[in-house]
Amino acid sequence: MSARTPLPVHLHWRSVLLVFVGGAIGTTVRYLLSAAVPTVGGVPLITLVINVTGAFVLGWLLEALALRGPDTGRRRDVRLFAGTGILGGYTTYSSFAVDTDGLFVAHNPTAGVGYAVATIVIGALASVAGIGAAAAIARRKEARRKGARR
Repeated sequence: MSARTPLPVHLHWRSVLLVFVGGAIGTTVRYLLSAAVPTVGGVPLITLVINVTGAFVLGWLLEALALRGPDTGRRRDVRLFAGTGILGGYTTYSSFAVDTDGLFVAHNPTAGVGYAVATIVIGALASVAGIGAAAAIARRKEARRKGARR
């Protein structure tokens, strides 16, 4: 007889539920922000802000979790709920694509290209900054812990 192979994470109902509930929360927050903040000069800056803040927080979250240990148990649950769920629902590639297209359709290709490039570059930098922030926080905590032992 052979041992049963465990189901992949994405086939566990609990994991799916964590992502679903987190996604509902993230999507709701994004919708409320998008509805509350008007476009500026035809440029939907709120989508840029949402994607950049989401990239920062996701970078921070994933680095903080990785520094604490393997992606198992509670860390995996936090990643699925907050990372894949909340931040996956909060950030929005589809709105970014539609907004960029809207700028081109409005015969504003300069704004369309600028918006697309800014979103990608600033989002990548925000993600790196989030990773750096999590690493810096972990280093400070470690230094305090070592200082307390002396």
